[in-house]
Amino acid sequence: MKQWYEELFENYGVKYDNEIYTQGTVGECDFIEKEVGYNKAITILDIGCGTGRHSIELAKRGYKVVGVDLSESQLKRAREKAAEHNLKVDFQRHDARKLPFSHEFDLAIMICGGSFPLMETDEMNYKILKNAAKALKPGAKLIFTTMNGLFPLFNRLDEFHNTDSNQGNATYHTGTFDIMTFRDINTMVFEDDYGNKKELKCNERYYVPSEISWLLKTLKFRNINICGARLGAFSRDDKLTIGDFEMLVIAER
Repeated sequence: MKQWYEELFENYGVKYDNEIYTQGTVGECDFIEKEVGYNKAITILDIGCGTGRHSIELAKRGYKVVGVDLSESQLKRAREKAAEHNLKVDFQRHDARKLPFSHEFDLAIMICGGSFPLMETDEMNYKILKNAAKALKPGAKLIFTTMNGLFPLFNRLDEFHNTDSNQGNATYHTGTFDIMTFRDINTMVFEDDYGNKKELKCNERYYVPSEISWLLKTLKFRNINICGARLGAFSRDDKLTIGDFEMLVIAER
């Protein structure tokens, strides 16, 4: 039986690229470039690359990128987009819990959730971080965003999602936010690229900053910085608050 995140990304490439939360690509890549010192000699691993928006934008700027995703449908769209721009991006189908890379990359990114908080158990999410760490060379960086566990303690998720959606985009309805597991059990309603209406029961894990720091420290990361994640405007200067839906994490291996 397929998990909800596998069903979600079937035939959902064009519509996905129109969602509000995917519109910050250029600014987010500006931040990534700054973090690597504009060094075009580095190699980048984009985990949970989806339709390849960050991989393609970074490739446009001259970086060598490998994009991996579980969804063949998303990867198909990513390859089409890369071809439209005459770009050669190495898109590969992999499960982030079973990545084959070892000490090969100077930077790994997981932006807009990537794949990290979507798994059905904490152990599976941890495997993704572990594989990201394994893929990196000594001294390399990991940059990712994930949902801020402080947000649903002080804000209503339904209200946030309802104000963060345009007509024709996916809608979300939170059924339960479990304060013991920090999991949001919600219903997502959307249309795929063929106009088929779908309704999925989703289960997403939110993390508090101290959890993220501890998980990364167990994987020998250092210089861990956790900031607010503003769409298209990532900055180390944005102190994380209870009003930030996502947090931006930067760590060194």
